[in-house]
Amino acid sequence: MRLDKLRPTLAEQELDAMLISQAENRRYLSGFTGSAGQLIITAQEAILATDFRYYEQMGREAPDFQLAKIKTRFEDLLPELVSDLGIGCLGFESEHVSVHQLRLWSQATDNVEWVPQRETVERLRAVKDEGELDALRRSVALTDAAFAHLLGVLEPGMTEEGVAWEIEAYMRTHGATKVAFSLIVAAGPNGALPHASPGNHPIAEGEPIVIDIGCVVDGYCSDMTRTLCLGKPDSRYLEVWEIVHRAQETAEAQIRAGMTGIEADASAREVIEQAGYGDRFGHGLGHGVGLAVHEMPGASPRVDKVLEAGMVLTVEPGIYLPGEFGVRIEDLVIIREEGVEVLTQSPKRAVSL
Repeated sequence: MRLDKLRPTLAEQELDAMLISQAENRRYLSGFTGSAGQLIITAQEAILATDFRYYEQMGREAPDFQLAKIKTRFEDLLPELVSDLGIGCLGFESEHVSVHQLRLWSQATDNVEWVPQRETVERLRAVKDEGELDALRRSVALTDAAFAHLLGVLEPGMTEEGVAWEIEAYMRTHGATKVAFSLIVAAGPNGALPHASPGNHPIAEGEPIVIDIGCVVDGYCSDMTRTLCLGKPDSRYLEVWEIVHRAQETAEAQIRAGMTGIEADASAREVIEQAGYGDRFGHGLGHGVGLAVHEMPGASPRVDKVLEAGMVLTVEPGIYLPGEFGVRIEDLVIIREEGVEVLTQSPKRAVSL
């Protein structure tokens, strides 16, 4: 049970309980998918509090939790909960609780010490169990299918917005709850913006297009990028595409459990630097994906944490040339002891055939 992974932290931090308020952490520990609610976890008890809107849903989705109904505000219920549970020292998720919210909770519980905790549940979420990996595989498979559909209809003259909608509509009508993020379709010079928003720019023949897409299936996200060109590309684009492709393939051949995020990032970055484009690769190699599309672990020049077997990571090197184009190629992989398992199966090719 996932609570059993969290409870040792209570003893280590000398906490009587932990209050979980962040949405993905709440879902991970309880199974409750509603948008409002609080968990209080002690060494023996697990309480889930929410309001009238989600109370019945909470009972269905989290049958192993004690249920508490919020009739007015959570801070009005807190004194009773901390008193009944004998809580004197309460951990909270400091990265997800506003100063104002903490003040309200503290004022409602005069005799409770509130202790900030950081990434407590996120660290548990980083290593996926088999059920989570199965959900991720389904999410990735739908993203691959959406991209295959797009290749069958993509043509010059379509706008970036039109392409993005074609992908989203396919995902939503083939099993996705929603898209995992605002989809990126960026043609020509727009592709040099790593997080460009699709506009009404019509895609021209011979123009490179960065397509970064993902969806949510059974609560789990996917994330994939392909860069391609409609029609005959110029030689500079082909050169850059091949460098990025080589950097990604090199990283996927080298990354394995026991590496740090810095070392994983360097496996791709060295290829791009040696090709003379190091200053045009300005983001990290990858990030974790799960219930959130950006979560632990990470791979960048600043992340020295060790990658563990069962973690899921994007591998997405890129080169961005302002005023010209950008190239990014991204797969989702599972970290294994002896390498990576590449989940993404969409073809990688510089030109759309």
